[in-house]
Amino acid sequence: MPTDTNQPNQAQIQPVVLIICDGWGVAPPSDGNAITQAKLPVFNRLLKTYPAMTIIASGNEVGLEWGQMGNSEVGHLNIGAGRVYYQTLLRINQSISSGAFFKDETLLKATAHVKKNKSRLHLMGMVSNGNVHSAEEHLYALLKFAAEQKIKEVYIHMFLDGRDALFNGGGASLERLQAKIKEYGVGRVASLAGRFYALDRDNRWDRIEKTYRAIAEGTGEQSSDPAEAIKASYAKEVYDEQFVPVTITDGGKPVATVEDNDAVIFFNFRPDRARELTKAFALPGFDKFTARAYKNLLFVTMAEFEKSLPVEVVFPPDVIKNCLAEVVSNGDYSFAACVRLRSKAGNVRSGNCQRSSESD
Repeated sequence: MPTDTNQPNQAQIQPVVLIICDGWGVAPPSDGNAITQAKLPVFNRLLKTYPAMTIIASGNEVGLEWGQMGNSEVGHLNIGAGRVYYQTLLRINQSISSGAFFKDETLLKATAHVKKNKSRLHLMGMVSNGNVHSAEEHLYALLKFAAEQKIKEVYIHMFLDGRDALFNGGGASLERLQAKIKEYGVGRVASLAGRFYALDRDNRWDRIEKTYRAIAEGTGEQSSDPAEAIKASYAKEVYDEQFVPVTITDGGKPVATVEDNDAVIFFNFRPDRARELTKAFALPGFDKFTARAYKNLLFVTMAEFEKSLPVEVVFPPDVIKNCLAEVVSNGDYSFAACVRLRSKAGNVRSGNCQRSSESD
């Protein structure tokens, strides 16, 4: 039988290796450039011996707003997709700009739930202008939406950043938030927590528990003024990332805690650091620490944090066809992925492609 000479023989194919060096940027030589200061005989030999090019890893080229810095997850998704992967940040921004955000069925379901049960709406997430895990503008849009829907009891559980933004930018973020609260006439800060406690991703459940207790029970440290709480923490040289969870009180009692029949909107759009706290509130049978089994709590997330979570999702992921894993599998090749513990190999090999393969 004749053979197709255009098809390479498996025995002739050499292994192909895709290596991602996080933080390995291209910049002019300087005293502060660790890469150009280092001795790199192997890397430099590769550059001289083989074709090489630089690629842009931020902004529109990777599906973000113009000028917005990229990050590991953004890069991994674009590599796995093999094309520009429009990030959830951009999708939400466009939805707000077009007005579609304020007519979204999932968000309307949350406000309808509150109206029906005469309960409260809680807005939970990182309040930061870093735009890596969340965006302040998304919280502002939710406040505007709540005002339009005439929801009177809206409470904000504010997580401070300190890593993707200034280490002490939380005070300024709070000022901007309070200005929007005044503008829309709705909303009140009910708790504060640093991302160290609220947005862990390494199963350090003792940290998550401290944030959970503040939001769900109003226990732990307390303050009657969120701005004063931040100032007091800064005075101790404990800045945004490490900010210890604080419950905001009024007359000695918590301003608000999450109760049965309430609705919660977790407005982070990046999944990895939002999963654990979401599980504590929404996952039946949660057993990492003693948590309340809520009745009729509607939990909404801005993006899909994990497929198995029993929550409503405002912006589910786009399904990508012909991603890296699918193309390799269709070619009858096998491959392996090796990542550090906290990374998600699936982002690189599949780019959100909804397909698993025996060759993986």
